[in-house]
Amino acid sequence: MNNNLELSNEIARQLGSEYELLEVQMQNASGRPVLLVRIDRLDEQPVAVNDIEAVTRRLSTWLDEADPIGGEYRLEVESPGAKRPLLRSRHFERMLGLKAKVRGGEHAFTAPIKAVDGEQVTFDVPGQGDVTLRIADLKANLAEFPSEHR
Repeated sequence: MNNNLELSNEIARQLGSEYELLEVQMQNASGRPVLLVRIDRLDEQPVAVNDIEAVTRRLSTWLDEADPIGGEYRLEVESPGAKRPLLRSRHFERMLGLKAKVRGGEHAFTAPIKAVDGEQVTFDVPGQGDVTLRIADLKANLAEFPSEHR
């Protein structure tokens, strides 16, 4: 594979219609390369151990056959976890009222998600009031873990 985007697109195809690819990272922890794949379930149910196992088996088989990454590395498949990436409007809608850590343009703040309107999200930023940004112009992660699954 020529780049991370191609690899991400192919991994997303391998996940099929059950899972959503949230993130792909190639990390080098202690000199040992790690391919980190973060997934979510498209039915918005919690990611369980059997989901992680199924995706790991599926990706391991594909990675062994296609060999898109040179050299040795370890595959790690994870659920979104406490710092869930917020990538699409439905992600923000699911987490309305919770705090998100947002970076984009001249903005860098942690604030509750106040509203979602199409591809725009409004945050209640302390000391600034409402700040509305386009999803395409920001990077956001959940900064507050919900008390129950959303």
